[in-house]
Amino acid sequence: MDSDNLAKLEERINELIDTCRRLNRENHTLRSDRKNLENDHGSLASEHSRLVEKTQIARARIEAMIGRLKALERS
Repeated sequence: MDSDNLAKLEERINELIDTCRRLNRENHTLRSDRKNLENDHGSLASEHSRLVEKTQIARARIEAMIGRLKALERS
């Protein structure tokens, strides 16, 4: 192999190494972003469940009050 071919091969190998490093960094960033989104989603899901429960409690209390008001109207 002559020196020109060897130099081209070395350059190409260095480019591949740089590409692998860049892809590893991007992969790490994407995994971190995905983990953060999963954590946020978990927080949002638990907040949603809490709000649904509060809404159900409020609805039950309001329905009970309406029932008492109707009973007062009838009496």
